[in-house]
Amino acid sequence: MQDQSMAVQLNAIIKKLPSNGVTLSEILDLVGEGGLLVLTALLSLVFLIPVSIPGVSTVFGAAILLIAVSRLFHRNLWLPEKIKQRVIASDKLRDVLARAMSWLHRLEKICRPNRLPWLASGGMDMLNNLMLILGAVLLMAPFGFIPFSNTLPALAIICLALGMLQRDGACILLGYLANLATIIYFGVLIAGGGMAIQQALRHFGG
Repeated sequence: MQDQSMAVQLNAIIKKLPSNGVTLSEILDLVGEGGLLVLTALLSLVFLIPVSIPGVSTVFGAAILLIAVSRLFHRNLWLPEKIKQRVIASDKLRDVLARAMSWLHRLEKICRPNRLPWLASGGMDMLNNLMLILGAVLLMAPFGFIPFSNTLPALAIICLALGMLQRDGACILLGYLANLATIIYFGVLIAGGGMAIQQALRHFGG
């Protein structure tokens, strides 16, 4: 399975999802302990499509963060039981993931193994995992109702995961840039919101 593309692996996992409902624990069993980067990409795909699935943002966002932290400290993945056992509707999840796969296919087409190998080398592992943590934190920021607020960090996480799996430094670099674009975007949103509040206070304050 490791020789297959990420898209092929994720398609196989999507087809195996239980029909009634699925927990994160069951998804982890399907992926396997050795496929945490694949699991990270799978959980991030959900945020590329503007469809709301109750419970996904908190559960998947927290899981991605914990996966990144476990990679940074070279520990086995630990997830709280409340997160592991939260039931997600399989039909909605399968539909969203299938629709989001087109994004992954596009990314895989531009991914090339062993480009800029120094960015994917062991010496860069800490920085790459820190960037993965940053992407997860940005994904969990309370801007989910604003367009692209989830899409940008999700793209960053997928690029980082795909780049680390394929040892493609250029793809990892795209993940860095997507994180930077997210920070700039959030900064503009916060600055714009602050200006709007100031204007409102001036207006109502006379």
